[in-house]
Parts: sequence; C-alpha cells; structure tokens
Amino acid sequence: MQQRPDDALLLVPVRPGPLGYTIRLFRTALGDRTAVAFTSEDLLVSVLGGTQLRTGLCAPALRALVAPLGITTLTIDPQLVAAAPRNRVLTGSVLDTSRPVPTPAPLPATAFPGN
Repeated sequence: MQQRPDDALLLVPVRPGPLGYTIRLFRTALGDRTAVAFTSEDLLVSVLGGTQLRTGLCAPALRALVAPLGITTLTIDPQLVAAAPRNRVLTGSVLDTSRPVPTPAPLPATAFPGN
C-alpha cells in the first residue's frame, strides 16, 4: 500500500460554532481524543453520512490546529464512528433513558470500623 504524502488534501469533519466552523473531535476505542480525516468523500459519507459538513486540510495543518488542545492522534479513514454515550439506567431487561442515574445512599458511620 502506498503512503500518502503529508501535503495531500484530507477531508475533515466540521460543525458550526459561534465564530464559524470548528473541527469535530472524536474518541478512540480507549477514550483518547483524536482528530479524524478522510481520504475521499465516499469514505466520509459512508461513515458519517451525506449531511456531515467537511473542509479540506493537509495532515500538518490538522495536527497544528488540534495540538493546542493536547490532541496528538490523527485517525485517517476510520471505518466506524460510534454515537456519543448517553446517561442511561438499566431497569430489568429494558434500558430506561427517561430518568437520571440514581445516587447511592451514603453508608452509615458504623459501616467503617474504628469510627
């Protein structure tokens, strides 16, 4: 497989922000933040859908934009992007998203020997 030159144009997902557009950031399977880019419009559309806004940047420019945020990982052509997790409560065998996660009651002082 031939490697792409660093100055090749990549398609980077963006979203509208208060001062224009901003790069969409994602998380890796281990939870680390990463910038994502695609080598073709077909790949971007197959993963994020046809309505995903995008801009063209080369890898060094993308790295320079996310470096001040402490992001050092650049993911090219991911095959899967999962939706962000939501706060959910499991009740029986049905997932109930209509109520918040309950807070456990504090343990009585007698639960800790020596108190």
